[in-house]
Amino acid sequence: MAEEYITTTTLATPENQPSSGLTPPQESNSTHQVLATETETPEKATETNPPENSVAAAAQPEVTPGEHHPPKVTETETASTEKKETSEKEEAAEEDKRIPQNLGSFKEESSKLSDLSDSEKKSLDELKHLVRDALDNHQFGSVPKPEDGSNAPEEVTIWGVPLLKDDRSDVVLLKFLRARDFKVKDSLAMLKNTVKWRREFKIDELVDEDLVDDLDKVVFMHGHDREGHPVCYNVYGEFQNKELYNKTFSDEEKRKHFLRTRIQFLERSIRKLDFSSGGVSTIFQINDMKNSPGLGKKELRSATKQAVQLLQDNYPEFVFKQAFINVPWWYLVFYTVIGPFMTPRSKSKLVFAGPSRSAETLFKYISPEQVPVQYGGLSVDPCDCNPDFSLDDPASEVIVKPGTKQTVEIIIYEKCEIVWEIRVIGWEVSYKAEFVPEEKDAYTVVVQKPRKMKPFDEPVLTQSFKVNELGKVLLTVDNPTSKKKKLVYRFSVKPL
Repeated sequence: MAEEYITTTTLATPENQPSSGLTPPQESNSTHQVLATETETPEKATETNPPENSVAAAAQPEVTPGEHHPPKVTETETASTEKKETSEKEEAAEEDKRIPQNLGSFKEESSKLSDLSDSEKKSLDELKHLVRDALDNHQFGSVPKPEDGSNAPEEVTIWGVPLLKDDRSDVVLLKFLRARDFKVKDSLAMLKNTVKWRREFKIDELVDEDLVDDLDKVVFMHGHDREGHPVCYNVYGEFQNKELYNKTFSDEEKRKHFLRTRIQFLERSIRKLDFSSGGVSTIFQINDMKNSPGLGKKELRSATKQAVQLLQDNYPEFVFKQAFINVPWWYLVFYTVIGPFMTPRSKSKLVFAGPSRSAETLFKYISPEQVPVQYGGLSVDPCDCNPDFSLDDPASEVIVKPGTKQTVEIIIYEKCEIVWEIRVIGWEVSYKAEFVPEEKDAYTVVVQKPRKMKPFDEPVLTQSFKVNELGKVLLTVDNPTSKKKKLVYRFSVKPL
């Protein structure tokens, strides 16, 4: 049977490939040249030649001394056998029955003031007028009204933003309006209650306190999603550690301390947001339910309920999306209880994924280089050392279909050292790497002999090779399973 080849050729440039420190050829004005072709051939091809009149044919530059030329990347899929995805589809269908998916479409409201409808602008103007009256009459209670009868208005700031000053103030007020469906009086009441609670909780002092906790792995910020929202991870499985659980929840005093540390973390994160018109002023929340203690831990349940209530009452419209990953069966019981009490708008912000689809779900919203290694991405903990790559170095994603081989071909045009990171989610594939010189009589160099990667092998492989002659690096993943696999890779090049 003839084998099928599906090839995508991309000229690596700063816009579409990881930064290599190279300067693209001066004569080329193209920043992203892509060609997708499908051909049938009875023999396995080692190199795909696009038609002479295609854009890819012009992508190969002439090597000129003193110039740097970025490598060209070709991804080739070889369907050498016919495999069906039946088992994967059945598995996915079974998980779909158990786990609720995205519960409705949700498009985040624009924070651009110019995008407001006429009725929304009217509500905002009315709220600003009421806030001005409240400040003039010291109704927020931050400071008592002067006894000398002077008319100095009250000054109130929230999340570092004055209530009435500029566009940032309008964006803050819009959050309260949206939380109350643009009902102006209800929005003002919520705002007053929030200012009162912040004063009683001493929020401004709390932000600068030096609180000690052991929850760095429980709640942390890491990277941004594809739209620029900062991402916050909540890892409930850490509370399976009995010592940590008891230190956090064993008595009322510790539970109060836990609440204060979480509020401090949230406040510090919020103050880094952009409250300007059109800025990013919401957070992407990810809740990892793997090994979560569940509903049986009454102390955790009580503390969580209190925290959720405080967030609903005093932090309106700060969540862009709530993603629940590694969702266990028992969470369905919890969701069944709270679901009927949620508004359709709140439900539409929720995303659920079982263990087998967590990485795939995250990649819909967050690029792999921004996702921590433990969740399927390439990003290591900031405390770890990765001198070769950072959050700013983009990765490429490729689907490896069942029973196929996927080869990433990186054509090198100059002497250099190339470093790459590669991973396949869940592995269960064979992987090899080799360098093929351009000279016909030269020997192929085996960088990595074929290796069967097991599910629990190291999640990310980092390898390098010094290129002393022109040629190409081939990274090949052979997927013998009946499941499609997600291949993620990136590379950097340093001229020698």
